[in-house]
Amino acid sequence: MFDAADGTAFTHEQGARARKLFAAVVLAALDDAIADDKKYGNGPEQIARWARSRDGREVLSCAGIDPNERVVAGLMEFVGKGVRTSVALSREESERRHAAAAAEAEAA
Repeated sequence: MFDAADGTAFTHEQGARARKLFAAVVLAALDDAIADDKKYGNGPEQIARWARSRDGREVLSCAGIDPNERVVAGLMEFVGKGVRTSVALSREESERRHAAAAAEAEAA
């Protein structure tokens, strides 16, 4: 019924779905850290602690993200900005950032 190509395609598709699922867990962890930052003021430390933990490293790896210190610093910086992931990933936010960068380049 299935040939080798179908089996490989199915396996690849399942892997892509798993990566997306783990990426969603990373986004949820970022949102939780942003909420902690607004409530308690310790969001960047929380996300760094999570990303350096065994579970955090495993989730990042399964999401296709190399769990190194550069990534941890980037996660901390993102949480420090306080922009929720749903807003940061939206088209409007992307267009706003692009317009701000263009205006800044024009001013220089």
